[in-house]
Amino acid sequence: MHIVLLSGGSGKRLWPLSNDIRSKQFIPLFPQVDGEYISMAQRVFRQIRKVDRAADITVATSKSQVSTLKNQLGDNVDISVEPCRRDTFPAIVLVSAYLHDVKGVGLDEAVAVCPVDPYVSTDYYKAVAQLTELAAKGTADLMLMGIEPTYPSEKYGYIMPTSKDEISKVASFKEKPTEKKAAEYIEKGALWNSGVFAYRLGYVLEKAHELLDFQGYEDLYANYGNLTKISFDYAVVEKESSIGVLRYAGEWKDLGTWNTLTEIMHEPFIGDVTMDDNCVDTHVVNEMDVPVLVMGAKNLVVAASPEGILVADKDASSHIKPYVENLTQQVMFAEKSWGSFQIIDVEDESLTIKVTLNEGHGMNYHSHAHRQEIWNIVSGEGKVLLDDKEQAVKPGDIIELPVDCKHKITADTRMTIIEVQMGKAISKADKIKWE
Repeated sequence: MHIVLLSGGSGKRLWPLSNDIRSKQFIPLFPQVDGEYISMAQRVFRQIRKVDRAADITVATSKSQVSTLKNQLGDNVDISVEPCRRDTFPAIVLVSAYLHDVKGVGLDEAVAVCPVDPYVSTDYYKAVAQLTELAAKGTADLMLMGIEPTYPSEKYGYIMPTSKDEISKVASFKEKPTEKKAAEYIEKGALWNSGVFAYRLGYVLEKAHELLDFQGYEDLYANYGNLTKISFDYAVVEKESSIGVLRYAGEWKDLGTWNTLTEIMHEPFIGDVTMDDNCVDTHVVNEMDVPVLVMGAKNLVVAASPEGILVADKDASSHIKPYVENLTQQVMFAEKSWGSFQIIDVEDESLTIKVTLNEGHGMNYHSHAHRQEIWNIVSGEGKVLLDDKEQAVKPGDIIELPVDCKHKITADTRMTIIEVQMGKAISKADKIKWE
């Protein structure tokens, strides 16, 4: 099974656990038997592997998410990188060209495209496998997976099939309706549009060449920023006559808001949290190193992270986006391919950061023209490269990095470092790479 996972979105609706770098699919919310928590992206990968151990998985995403994906899924995760955001049609064309031109996937092979962030059971990916088989057999040029609605929702678009059979042709599509109209659609056999579809690779590439002027993957990538922003639904799906739908009646939730996310939490709180016996229908997530005490709360969601603190009525939490968009604080926490960082203090001419390096990983060899730094090794052992001279470091060591000093640190074991940056112009732009 060739499966493409679309990993996009920003961190507006699940603030403060998410931000512009850390979208909802990267938040560790799902407990494992060993006591650790995994993210939606990690959960999805495990589910796919359970259904098809040999599945060929490619993640289509933006540059800003690459480091987090590698941190959570490993350096070998296959990623098709979008140079910039151009909506789902350009993204799917780019990853399709990547599959054919870079990975050598044949034009007659079937590909399934799925969002990376729905909450589903393993049966969902069995249905995705069935969908790819239907596309490979030529049941239709484009096969969709429709979700059996559990209530008349105003949040989703609807697929109108020609029958109520498990597999049928598609008669039409309906935009997000009123609740009353949604009930009428469901009575006629309508399905929620899950954003999951399958096609033969040659089909999408043929459509792409009809609508776009490009020679292949490299040409498409180089000129990606000039492409018109348009969704795959508008560009292809709603204009296609040979289109079918597979009904899926299993577990499926779109975790787009705090309200829906708390519905799948296995316990009322995560992290260092104390709740009294008078709390009712309240969920708390604490990613801070300080305790959170909640008393007498009813129908609330409480979330604490380096980005901020949220206290909201669950029903009101779905309206969080415009308020978060007015917040201007810089990103305070991010996962990188080599580990993670958390900003712990910001002053006018200094920035203090807690850096975690994973075993065997290191930063790029780089220097700064406008700031000096100090590394305080808190735990773990590794090696530091300073102006081409290497030395071993251990807990308690302090490394001074003057302006223009080339530097790099590599972890032999998992390391924690307190980094203090000092200067009048501290910015991401002040970084010169030497590798």
